[in-house]
This record gives sequence, structure tokens and C-alpha cells, in this order.
Amino acid sequence: MRRFAISLVVGLLFAPVLADAVAGDAPEGFTPLFNGKDLSGWKATGKMDVWGADKGVLYVSGGGGGWLLTEQEYGDYELRLEYKLPEKGNSGVALRTPSKGDPAYVGMEIQLIDDVNWKGLQTWQHTGSIYNVVPAKTIKNKEIGEWNAMRIVAKGRHIRVENNGAVLVDANLDDYVKEHAKRHPGILRDKGYIGFQSYNLRVEFRNIHIKDLK
Repeated sequence: MRRFAISLVVGLLFAPVLADAVAGDAPEGFTPLFNGKDLSGWKATGKMDVWGADKGVLYVSGGGGGWLLTEQEYGDYELRLEYKLPEKGNSGVALRTPSKGDPAYVGMEIQLIDDVNWKGLQTWQHTGSIYNVVPAKTIKNKEIGEWNAMRIVAKGRHIRVENNGAVLVDANLDDYVKEHAKRHPGILRDKGYIGFQSYNLRVEFRNIHIKDLK
């Protein structure tokens, strides 16, 4: 009986710690976009059953889910998240997108892809690029199956993307209007939804936090 009581006390002491480790604490000044348990606050443009949540992870199980978008619009912010790709995985982070249309064009898509095993990629198709607009300066994905940390700052006309500590994009969108605004009117927007792309395989996200910069 005594041994059982000690085990119970130890379990109770460590339960909150384990819960926090799963959910991930928001950095100071940040607000979670994902509660770690379900998809409250999110909506899919495709099949909702392709998207799920489990033990602090938001995931897409494959194609057909369109984009999973926040229910709230955001303008100027710092977004932090972690993602994990499988071999040949492909996804993206939508910024300032409307609820209808392809975020890569009507909003902005920050590309997420297995840079190593996809062959023949254009420079603007690598992870961290503003898709088809601003190429990433370097490739900084970790090994397949490891978690990557991404930081995105959208402040007015300035977009900065960091991946695992390296700056991939540091762009003034005004520099790209003449060449790209006709095909990518999303670079002219000042607010919209944040989201993730369903493309082919299972991709996982966690510790998704935002800080308003207004």
C-alpha cells in the first residue's frame, strides 16, 4: 500500500509537467494558435477529416484537405511554429490569405518541402521561400523526421522568414510588386488568415504561437 501511495504522489507531481511538455508553453508576449488538443479556432477549405490533433501535434494526414485556416484574420505579427516533414513531404504556411482561392497567389505561401529528395526544384520552391515570389537564401531543413523551428515576421511591407536560426527571406514586398503583383495579388494585402497546406503526405506542426506587432 505504501509503495502504491508513493507512486501515486510522484505521478501527480509530474502530471502537470508532462502536460506542459506536450502542449508547449507560449513564449512571453505570444498567444497559442493551437490548443494542443483539437482544431478549435481552425477551419479547412477541403476535407476536414484529413486534419487532426493529437498530444500537442496538429497534423495533416495527406492530400485532399485544402488549407487549414485560422478563424481569425491577422495583419502584423510574429509567428513561431515547429514542423516535421516525411521524405518527399510538401506543405506550406499561408500568410494574409482570404478564405477563398489559393493562398500561394491570393495570399502568400511560405514553402515547406523536403529540399533534398524533391529533384529539380526552382529556387523559389525551397523551404522558407515566399512561393514563386522570393527565393530562400539558403536551405536549412534538419534531417527527415526531426522537428524544425520556423519564425515568420510580417510587419507592414516587410516579411522575414527564419528556419532553424538561419535567415531565409528578408524582403520588402514593394520590391516585388512590379514583377509579381498581377499573378500574386496577395503580396498587396495587409491582413488575412494564417494556415497550413494539405498536399501529399503526413506533415506535423506544434508550438504554434503568435504575437501581435501593431
